[in-house]
Order: sequence, then structure tokens, then C-alpha cells
Amino acid sequence: MIEDRAMVQAVLAGVPGAFEQLVRQHQRLTWHILARMVRDPEDARELAQETFLRVHAQLHQFRFESALKTWIGRVAYSIALRHLEKKRLQVVSMDIEPEEGAAPAWEPADPAADVEALWADAQTRERLHAAIDTLPELPRTLLTLYHLDELSIAEIAQVTGLASGTIKSHLFRARARLRMQLADLYTQAPAPTPPEPIHP
Repeated sequence: MIEDRAMVQAVLAGVPGAFEQLVRQHQRLTWHILARMVRDPEDARELAQETFLRVHAQLHQFRFESALKTWIGRVAYSIALRHLEKKRLQVVSMDIEPEEGAAPAWEPADPAADVEALWADAQTRERLHAAIDTLPELPRTLLTLYHLDELSIAEIAQVTGLASGTIKSHLFRARARLRMQLADLYTQAPAPTPPEPIHP
């Protein structure tokens, strides 16, 4: 994988195939953002083209203050928000945004392992995706960025412009709803293996 600075320099220098490689490297993240924010696949495809056209036009403004993927993700997220505003669709969250500086509700252990375990299992992945699709735009986008694209909270904050505490709060509530919808999967644990008998 080409390092960010080399990639940008190659594109700006007009190296043949450089921009196409940039698109291939970042199209998965871009599609995840657009498809989660905008439910219509045709709209999402058009917005993906618009995203990379804007990236190409504005790449000379990129100052390496963040990773290239988060900058491109921010462009995609902004385009998705503008699209929803044009259609007079408000981005819906699952609850009122916590005040800046307020301590968000957060799990004491590692709840991410629950979702990641379901995502890793091919038999449950389809149900998990279906459950995520029932969430409002913002939490389903945040879940996808955190668990599927493996962005950190700080990187998601750069993409969305949301405070870290707000992101964590949305993730907490989204996971809680998923646990309710997929309760049978969370409770399916393999039976413990009995210990081997000890012979004298």
C-alpha cells in the first residue's frame, strides 16, 4: 500500500494510474459511509463519483494533518449530509446528543468484542447487517466505521466532526439495540467441555 504522501504527490504530479489507485484504496470506506447514510444504492453510487471528483479537485489542499483516509471519509460524509439536506431528510440519531464534556454512558468491559464476534461469523453476519440497517443513519454509520472499517474513535471524530463522547454514546446505544434484536445469538454459547477424568 502506497504511503499517503507518496500517493498524493503521485496524483498531483499526474502519474498515470495514480488517482485510480487512490480510488481503489479508499473506495470501500467511502462506500460504507455513503451507503449507510443514504439508503438508495443509486444515489450512493452517484455520490461516490461526486466524492472522488471533489477529492481530485481539492487534493492540493490536503495538508497531511490527518490520515488521507479520514480526509476522504470527511469529504464523503459532508457530501452525504448535503444530499440529505437537499432532500429535506434530517439525519436521525437514536437519542439526544450528550452535551459537550458530559461523561457518556459507556460499557465497563469490552462490548466491541460482541459485535466483532458476530461480524466475524459468516452464519450470523447477514442477520447482523440486517439489524444494523434498522438503525438510524448516524449510529449505523458509526458502527460500520468502528467495527468494519476499524477506525479509531479519534479518526471517526475527524470524519464526522462529532465529539468523541458523542460517538461513544451512539455506539453504546447502538450495541444495546443490537443485543435486543439479536438476543438469541448473544446467548448462544458453546457448552463447556467437561474436564478429563483423573485416573490414579
